[in-house]
Amino acid sequence: MRYVAPTREALDRGVLASQPLSEWSSFASFLREEEWPGVEGLNALWPEGSRHRFVEQDKALLDDGLHYEERIARHGAIATRPGNWHDLFNAFVWLRYGPLKRALNARQMAEIAIMGPRERSRPQYALTHFDEAGLIVTLQDSAMLDAWNAHDWHRLFWIHRDAWRRGEARVEVFGHALLEHALTPGKLLVGKALVAMGRDDAAASCAEAIAAGAVLNDPLELRPLPVSGVPGWHPDTSSESFYATAPCFQPLREGRAYPAPYTNPWSRT
Repeated sequence: MRYVAPTREALDRGVLASQPLSEWSSFASFLREEEWPGVEGLNALWPEGSRHRFVEQDKALLDDGLHYEERIARHGAIATRPGNWHDLFNAFVWLRYGPLKRALNARQMAEIAIMGPRERSRPQYALTHFDEAGLIVTLQDSAMLDAWNAHDWHRLFWIHRDAWRRGEARVEVFGHALLEHALTPGKLLVGKALVAMGRDDAAASCAEAIAAGAVLNDPLELRPLPVSGVPGWHPDTSSESFYATAPCFQPLREGRAYPAPYTNPWSRT
């Protein structure tokens, strides 16, 4: 079933104080105000010298005949629908994770050059899944990765809950569709994750790995993570039974295996 976000008038602003939206507090004014922000206000947040701009998506823009990704690559123009949560969160992600977004765009353009604008390759599906629902997860304890590999959610989130609380395991929500879904209080969120072990520069190294084609060549590289299980991210994470009963905690599908955490030989050491 297609997700329908609450209207701006009906939004429970209390969700802005809960994870993952609380991590985006620097953009809170764009969410709390009664009126929808325009592209002018968003464009004022770009760092000086940026070639990218948000442009309102209207008929005149679409009449240029360009694919969404082509317009970004050629002109730095990011089509943004007015009054639209999905595109507003996309703008936030561009502003915070510019190198990641640029890496995805470059890879999409390389695939479009091969496939054309109407067909999609396995890498394109992987890139799109990460763009929409992506998580960057950093772990320090290999035992937590073992639990994740087995879909042992009780062990990953409950037994190791102190590691999450201490920041030894961290999640950065990158996917703008996932942020949009978080507008519904208590909604169970599942993202598509890339995982790094023990890195302080996970987002930067992830961008470099994507740009180099080292990751996101197939959607099966992405690990599902019921991110609502992270302690404190959902009201029920204080209850051990939550990890046995909530429908987001699915067992491992027979024959499913995950790749090792991404490594990036081009990154800083």
